[in-house]
Amino acid sequence: MTVLTRFEPFREFSTLQDRINRVFRESYKEGQDESLTTSSFAPAVDVYEDEHNVTLKIEVPGIDEKDIDVRLENNTLTVHGERKIEKEEKEENYRRVERQYGSFTRTFTLPTTVDSEKVSATYDKGVLKIALPKKAEAKPKQIKVNVGGAKVENEKTLEAKAASKAA
Repeated sequence: MTVLTRFEPFREFSTLQDRINRVFRESYKEGQDESLTTSSFAPAVDVYEDEHNVTLKIEVPGIDEKDIDVRLENNTLTVHGERKIEKEEKEENYRRVERQYGSFTRTFTLPTTVDSEKVSATYDKGVLKIALPKKAEAKPKQIKVNVGGAKVENEKTLEAKAASKAA
């Protein structure tokens, strides 16, 4: 009995990618002892914006605030830090190590609407919060729109008030 199989030209690429990934994983397993101390990572960052500020919240648990460096140069915010191993223990006691240690650097290009003179940073419970206030001219302004005859009535009221003050 003959079985028809659908031709999928990219199936071979997927298999090739899996093989290459396996080769890289196995080559890094050999230096696993080194990876415990020399691994670099990028902490998670939440960026949100309201009408007054752009705010960054960076998760950096287990890092002392003295080990965190925040710099602002030429509309570029750079956060650099290092997570150090708390105790010197032999790695062979570990069954599994998922936390990453080492240094990190995160860089953000800031919009021109940020007032770089008023930037502030706070550190609480493993979260670094950087507040980037907006410049006054960048804040949204509400403009009242007059519809139809309302504009004419308001102008007449203003003219009447001005005339009564002048008299």
